[in-house]
Amino acid sequence: MTRLTHTLLAHDIEAFLEFKHALGFAYVRSEKTLRSFQRFCKSASRSGGRSVDLERSCKAFISSAKGCKSFTLALYLTTLRQLCLHRRRRDPDGYVPDRLLAPNTDSQFIPYIFSKKQVRQLLHAASSPRYYACKIQSITVRVAMLILYCTGLRFGEVVRIRMADVDLQNDLLTIRESKGRTRIVPFDADLSSEIKQYLAASHVPLDSAQPRTHLLIDRRGQPVKRKTFTDIFDTLLRKEGLKPARGRVGPRPYDFRHAFAVHRLTDWYNAGVDVQARLPLLSAYMGHVNVLGTEVYLHATPELLRLASDRFNDRWKTARRGS
Repeated sequence: MTRLTHTLLAHDIEAFLEFKHALGFAYVRSEKTLRSFQRFCKSASRSGGRSVDLERSCKAFISSAKGCKSFTLALYLTTLRQLCLHRRRRDPDGYVPDRLLAPNTDSQFIPYIFSKKQVRQLLHAASSPRYYACKIQSITVRVAMLILYCTGLRFGEVVRIRMADVDLQNDLLTIRESKGRTRIVPFDADLSSEIKQYLAASHVPLDSAQPRTHLLIDRRGQPVKRKTFTDIFDTLLRKEGLKPARGRVGPRPYDFRHAFAVHRLTDWYNAGVDVQARLPLLSAYMGHVNVLGTEVYLHATPELLRLASDRFNDRWKTARRGS
């Protein structure tokens, strides 16, 4: 049994958060979870004594959130486990919640991989403002979609880009503090040209733009929120017949990231390069710690399977001739 005072629990939480922040993690959502857990323990102790039974409190906290989705419960458990593991630095026998405390979160969801024809269709639709609010220029929606598809960035990363992060001389984007890391993302000259056209249409001369100004802005010059873009793209998907008129089934705006990864892999197969050797480069480009994070985005489309099969067949024939 692990018992500690509320003061000590608060100290442990602060020390853990300081540790995470020192490593460069924003840890915003998990910090809210820990603050909620701290309040939960205080509330529970009003009728149960001055100290905290860590095991009982962790289990009760997870149980109190049973109405949440499995994924949310798993995030709560992960955060509590990390806190308890950090506590073990000074309390080797301290309680650590078992992983099985939260429900299984294995997802059976299969992302939708847009074809290049569908990407062109959506870009054409994005060029017309008939599907969304007029406070955002159609060229803003178009350039946001192009950045998503051409770079594989996350939605949150795209909307946070500031002018200081855009280098159109060297065709580079600086993605700051995403998943605790900052990375440099190069892009093609075609995308650079699209961004320049967007800036000209938005009356934002590159040489006079304030570094802290967001790249993607509405007609009033305010940053466009992530939810605004996801809602617009969701509407485009429905109006273009790629997603049912109602419900959550069908392609999601986030599937642009999946399409980027699969199309990059397909282009490499077509170019005849060593795909396995290139995977670490793709992983770093997409902002993953290792290739395992990238594998989630690599799905076997019919074209990709055909290319892989053709390459295997060619190598098999070469090996047989050599023998």
